Amino acid sequence: DLPLHYYFNINMKKSLLLFAPAMIASVAAQAQRYNIVYIMTDDHTAQMMSCYDNRFVETPNLDRIAADGVKFVNSYVANSLSGPSRACMITGKHSHKNGFTNNEHGIFDGSQQTMPKLMQKAGYQTAIIGKWHLVSTPTGFDYFNILPAQGDYYNPNFINMDGTQTREKGYVTNIITDKAIDWMEHKRDKSKPFILFIHHKACHRAWLPELKYLREYENKTFALPENFYDDYEGREAAKTAEMQIGKHMDIVYDTKMYTPGANTYLTENYMNMVGRLNSKDRAEYDYFYDSLAIDFNNRHLTGKALDEFKYQRYMRDYAKVVKSLDDNVGRTLDYLKQAGLLDSTLVVYTSDQGFYMGEHGWFDKRFMYEESLNTPLVMRLPKGMKTRGEVKEMVQNIDYAPTFLQIAGAPIPSDIQGTSLLPLLQGKHPKNWRKSIYYHYYEYPAEHAVKRHYGVRSSDGYKLMHFYNDINKWELYDLNKDPHEMHNIYGQPGTEKLTKRLMTELIRLQKQYDDKDGLKFNNMGK
Repeated sequence: DLPLHYYFNINMKKSLLLFAPAMIASVAAQAQRYNIVYIMTDDHTAQMMSCYDNRFVETPNLDRIAADGVKFVNSYVANSLSGPSRACMITGKHSHKNGFTNNEHGIFDGSQQTMPKLMQKAGYQTAIIGKWHLVSTPTGFDYFNILPAQGDYYNPNFINMDGTQTREKGYVTNIITDKAIDWMEHKRDKSKPFILFIHHKACHRAWLPELKYLREYENKTFALPENFYDDYEGREAAKTAEMQIGKHMDIVYDTKMYTPGANTYLTENYMNMVGRLNSKDRAEYDYFYDSLAIDFNNRHLTGKALDEFKYQRYMRDYAKVVKSLDDNVGRTLDYLKQAGLLDSTLVVYTSDQGFYMGEHGWFDKRFMYEESLNTPLVMRLPKGMKTRGEVKEMVQNIDYAPTFLQIAGAPIPSDIQGTSLLPLLQGKHPKNWRKSIYYHYYEYPAEHAVKRHYGVRSSDGYKLMHFYNDINKWELYDLNKDPHEMHNIYGQPGTEKLTKRLMTELIRLQKQYDDKDGLKFNNMGK
């Protein structure tokens, strides 16, 4: 059969069967192939996307993608950290195989095989605009215009293909979208299919809003998660992590409660970020946040009152950043429709991982607990793919590379560890689909002090995790009874068969993915 991305009617198919194979290949090469627009954000969690969870915000444009295609409800990452997650996506391999295990010391080896390079070989144009965060210069892209390191929300710099940097005026989410649309409209070769990576800085810390949305959500009081005051009983690694909103969220950098003379350890960083604003915009920004800071300082909050104040400021600013993001997803969809590209383009939206919105009292990610292991994944399907609704199979970010390659009609190298999602997009439910996913986090000691760990998460709702290196602790969860992962049942009577089953599956996955370090640490004083 011809690849499924080619448009042929029944009569054409019958006719082609009469031709020689070389003639079939020639005709196929000239047929239309799907473009791919891959939109990825930073730290955008499913809780803050209304097609997944409508308690907090509305995201009508993101929801449009799901409504015109599919929403994956069991979507996971292989390593919940920005750079490593991006490396997994672009290679289709786990961190130990692509070599980029952590942000602190990682430099992505751009000489290795990557999905964009393979897409180029398949005749696709490749472009990336926005956040790169892999340190090395992008390879495998016909065009790139990327943010240095984390980038800035206001008047950001961009790295050009010649290595120079240009400062752009405006808000980063708008600028990235402007550049993406400009590339599609003016810079690409319109005779070829393309894959465009639109990588937004949003919703990364410190959640600086677009000025027109400064007052958005200010009248909304967000409900505290029921485990906001988690005491981490039975979870030693959780106790030592430094990501509690009350204890570790910086009052200036994160909540913007700056007053002259303030001197937290992140005050200088904060002043540098807002210092990029011009005098007019800075005056508008300061008028809004200074009034909040004066009121805050007059209240002299302590204890739970202070913790909950920080939570509300965090939620409001994060929500404002999401609002601009959603606007720009809408702009991208509208452009594709206006340009006549929507029917021939697969639009993918996801994040580099999930994020804690006060669950367990936390912000940030890193842990294998559900909120950061999960990542939103929705796809607007082009003409010819009729599947709609929820996809319940377990998928992982190592699956994106083989999916795009199969859609492009390109061979999938045997060393790619992910599995193509194309059968799921076609409405199929393969009986041999994975029943578990593997996770491995490496960045310790480092910011937020989350211990190194790995684990297995099964499709029937169980999870086994091992924290190792300077600690040796196992955790076991029954997510069917304990969806918020409050009760570590590892070692409890009655869990022996479950533990053995998950341990067997963990070892199987470590062997399948060739994670020798994981296998080695399994036997630490177990």
